[in-house]
Amino acid sequence: MRTSQFFLSTLKEAPSDAEIVSHKLMLRAGLVKRLAGGIYTWMPMGLRVLRKVENVIRQEMDRAGAIELSMPAVQPAELWQESGRWEKYGPELLRLKDRHQRDFVIGPTHEEVITDVVRKEVKSYRQLPLHFYQVQMKFRDEIRPRFGVMRGREFLMKDGYSFHTSFEDLQREYRNMYETYGRIFDRLGLRFRAVSADTGSIGGTGSHEFHVLADSGEDALAYCPDSDYAANVELAEAVAPATKRGAAIATMQKVSTPGKTKCEDVASFLNIPITQMVKAIAIIRDLPEDNPARFALILLRGDHDLNEIKTQKIVGDFRFARDDEIVEKLGCKPGYIGPVNVSATVFADRSVNAMSDFVCGANEAGFHLTGVNFGCDLPEVETIGDFRNVVAGDPSPDGKGSLELCRGIEVGHIFQLRTKYAEALKCCFLDENSQSQVMEMGCYGIGVSRIVGAAIEQNHDDRGIIFPKAIAPFEACIVPMGYHKSDSVKQEADSLYAQLRAGGIDVLLDDRNERPGVMFADMELVGIPHRIVVGERGLAEGKLEYKGRRDAETQMVATVDVCEFVKARLCSD
Repeated sequence: MRTSQFFLSTLKEAPSDAEIVSHKLMLRAGLVKRLAGGIYTWMPMGLRVLRKVENVIRQEMDRAGAIELSMPAVQPAELWQESGRWEKYGPELLRLKDRHQRDFVIGPTHEEVITDVVRKEVKSYRQLPLHFYQVQMKFRDEIRPRFGVMRGREFLMKDGYSFHTSFEDLQREYRNMYETYGRIFDRLGLRFRAVSADTGSIGGTGSHEFHVLADSGEDALAYCPDSDYAANVELAEAVAPATKRGAAIATMQKVSTPGKTKCEDVASFLNIPITQMVKAIAIIRDLPEDNPARFALILLRGDHDLNEIKTQKIVGDFRFARDDEIVEKLGCKPGYIGPVNVSATVFADRSVNAMSDFVCGANEAGFHLTGVNFGCDLPEVETIGDFRNVVAGDPSPDGKGSLELCRGIEVGHIFQLRTKYAEALKCCFLDENSQSQVMEMGCYGIGVSRIVGAAIEQNHDDRGIIFPKAIAPFEACIVPMGYHKSDSVKQEADSLYAQLRAGGIDVLLDDRNERPGVMFADMELVGIPHRIVVGERGLAEGKLEYKGRRDAETQMVATVDVCEFVKARLCSD
């Protein structure tokens, strides 16, 4: 490709509303152009990257035995009502009406549609298993689209769905997809981790997320460097303390703590470690108004944070109590609440259950209690569980070391859906005995457009993007100095361009009538891995200048050796 036959649209500065590195660089490099909030046009340079990601995904999905199809983006409401997700999915689901006032949605995902296809087409166990996938634009009406393509409203996604006669066969395909996703992200040149995760709104029993490791990631991940354990922090188990509760020594006392509402402030004021503090979080459970267990307290150690997903699994659906509800029930505002002498259901984290002589709120403004002990000053808590986020240094749940934390960008997610959608939509088959059975289902998604942003977050410097070879818009670029002024430069650049193309290298010839500095800056900004400079001075010595995008220095290569040199570098990447 020649730049004179292409379209480059780079910017010196990113727009002021661009927040993270990938968003800024994608706009500056002209990969995308904003149309509306969370909606972008993929420009020619960006589309080349996107298509290369797609190609790798398709190759590996086909290799894994999946079958590609294409489903409608617009879906009838009846299917979503039948599955029960019409209301449950929430405001992210973009609803619309046609001219006949019939309800439709623009699909954020396609569980209902594919299940409808299979229930109509598959009748016998002999037709199973099946795995269909597609690569399609989706739409989710994000309340706050941000970070460019990382959290957009319209996005390109690979979604796949498998159907099985048994859970055992579903598990087989799940392992197949786990390995396939690993190959995909390896081929794309990404540093990633597969972590155990919550199934969220999709539902099902088991799931794994695939995260590209990056400091800008929205998700916190816990992993053990001494084992294969890895999980999203929302799911990672906080193991119970190995040491038993110490003996009660202190006597409970009420002490003045004026204006001290945060655990760290109270601990500093009392000159105690924050690990001796217990904080009480007031919640309202999803129970009838007259149920006394509706108002409840959750006890956490002072340095720990509540994990809402874990909590919901233990206490059921809940919300945090309002200030007025806390005042009505306990007689004080948040910051001073505690579990002593309260008529409320109390839950405690495992770490709290191991504490003695701790400090907590006194349910009176400006006061806390010291020397508090279970069994003496308040009853033993009946429900002990894992309510908190793990922290660095916690024991790994597999018993093979300690946890460390990092951040990641979710680019893939696989689920064992089991029979959730098949039961709702009556997707059944006849088994060997001609008995009707509900199909087992799996679901497998990859954020194709998000991968582009994630790759940039992981691969950039102060000059721009550094794309991995597999997804770079071009593998190499030729930058001639004086293409329109020097016949020798033009002849050599054209000849080299033809040779590289003949050698199967995806090359860009920058034949613009621009200053060398502009061309160098643009090629570095868009992230092309290999650059060859053709100049009169080098030609006089029979050499061309080469620089890899990650190289600190340039090097001179004999003109006759350049093609083989570039091929060798591409193979070594």
